[in-house]
Amino acid sequence: MKIAARQTTTAILTDLSRAMDRRQPVTITYTKADGTETVRTIEIYDIRTTKAGHITLKAMDRQSSGSRTFRIDRLISYTVHRRSTHTLPVEDHRSVAVETVSVNTPDEVICRELARDDREYWNDHYGHAA
Repeated sequence: MKIAARQTTTAILTDLSRAMDRRQPVTITYTKADGTETVRTIEIYDIRTTKAGHITLKAMDRQSSGSRTFRIDRLISYTVHRRSTHTLPVEDHRSVAVETVSVNTPDEVICRELARDDREYWNDHYGHAA
């Protein structure tokens, strides 16, 4: 996990641009406009600068399953996942098993996302689970 306050804007943009290019999900801790903190796993598809000069991420939010905009200056921390996202062809969706998981804290969300990526990485590279 990288703490945004310890990174330059250039370093953050480099990491997030690379994640966007490689289609890697990113788990962020974010301060919403009302001041509350939230943890989200997002898939970035665009980085823009607003007329007011704020750098924003346009991303698909896995929690809400919708497109969201996040301001870079409101990032508290972020983690770029190792695995890229994959879109399955329509005909393959029938055979996909869906796992439902309940998480109660931001730490559980991050651990769950990282564990999933680590398990998939291990299976892809070594052929079996750890």
